[in-house]
Amino acid sequence: MVTLTALEAELLAVAGSVPDPELPVLTLQELGVVRAVHVRDADAVEVELTPTYTGCPAVEAMSEDIERVLREHGVREVTVRTVLTPAWSTDDISAEGRRKLREFGIAPPRTRTTAEPVALSLGPTRTTSGAAPADDPVRCPHCGCADTELLSRFSSTACKALRRCLACREPFDHFKEL
Repeated sequence: MVTLTALEAELLAVAGSVPDPELPVLTLQELGVVRAVHVRDADAVEVELTPTYTGCPAVEAMSEDIERVLREHGVREVTVRTVLTPAWSTDDISAEGRRKLREFGIAPPRTRTTAEPVALSLGPTRTTSGAAPADDPVRCPHCGCADTELLSRFSSTACKALRRCLACREPFDHFKEL
C-alpha cells in the first residue's frame, strides 16, 4: 500500500472533489476515477485519472476541471495523466457514490462478489424478486422493487442501461456493472 504525504492527501481530496461532468451528483472521488496525486516539485503535481472506459468523452472535461481546482488551490503546474491500468471497474464507486446514484434516481451497479470479468449476457431482460440470490436483481431506485425490465442496453451514456419498474412503472437508468 502506498503511503501518501499530508500534502498529497490534501491535493487528492481537492482533485477528487470535482463533480463528474456526466453525473454531477457524484464527485470524481466517489466515482473512483482519480487514482493518485504525485507532488513533483514545490508547486507541480501530476494527477492519475482512469476513465470509466477507454473512449470516455468526459476525460477532457474532467482533466480541465481537475487542473482548475488545483490551480485555485495554489498549485502552479498541474499535469493530468490518463492511466488505463488497472482498468476502472464499477467496484471502484464508493458506498457514498452508490447512495447518491440511488437518491438521484439511477440504480447503482450491483456489487460483484468475484474479481472475474463481468459476463456479457444477452438473455432475459427482466429481473424479478423471486430470482435466486446469485442473480442479484436490479432494483428500482424509486420504490425498491426487484421486478424490473430492460428497455434499452444503452441510455443517456454508454455506462448506463434504461430499465422500467414493473411495480411503479417508472423508467430509470441503471449504471451497468463493469
